[in-house]
Amino acid sequence: MSRLNALGSNATGRTAELFAAVKAKLGKVPNAYDAVGSNSPVALEALLNFDAKLADTSLSKREIEVIKLAVSEVSACDYCLAAHTLAGKAAGLSADAILAARRGTPGGDARLDALSTFVREVTGSRGTVPAPVVDAVKAAGYTDAQVVDTIFAISSITFTNLVNRINDTALDFPKAPA
Repeated sequence: MSRLNALGSNATGRTAELFAAVKAKLGKVPNAYDAVGSNSPVALEALLNFDAKLADTSLSKREIEVIKLAVSEVSACDYCLAAHTLAGKAAGLSADAILAARRGTPGGDARLDALSTFVREVTGSRGTVPAPVVDAVKAAGYTDAQVVDTIFAISSITFTNLVNRINDTALDFPKAPA
């Protein structure tokens, strides 16, 4: 049961415009976007723009999904885990790689494993990350620019994690495997 207002097809004005754009791109307005846009079209527009710019960073789609999966696992956001399990598959991650990213276990790609470990440390530590953690992700081949882009991605998914955790957003994607 959602705790925040959700307008769905009853949206008007800027919210309706944003929902139409989301539906054109995704085929539906996910419940998470409904919750954000119904209450703050400014926040939804910023989120959509944020994610559009995230696609322009130095990170691949697979890396972005590893980040979103790792953060969502640390945050225990069932909604984002479900959504990004699907997005991770679409980005080319295997089921094993998705679970590894979430759990911080080896998934067969040392570079993605290092990224997941870094992200879990950043998220779980509130940003106070020991130098060896930063050194490890850089030793895996990530540049300083990619470290900053990773923090950018963490910021995006943290917002939706928080909205969904506060809202208790109903799943409209298949539940992510445990």
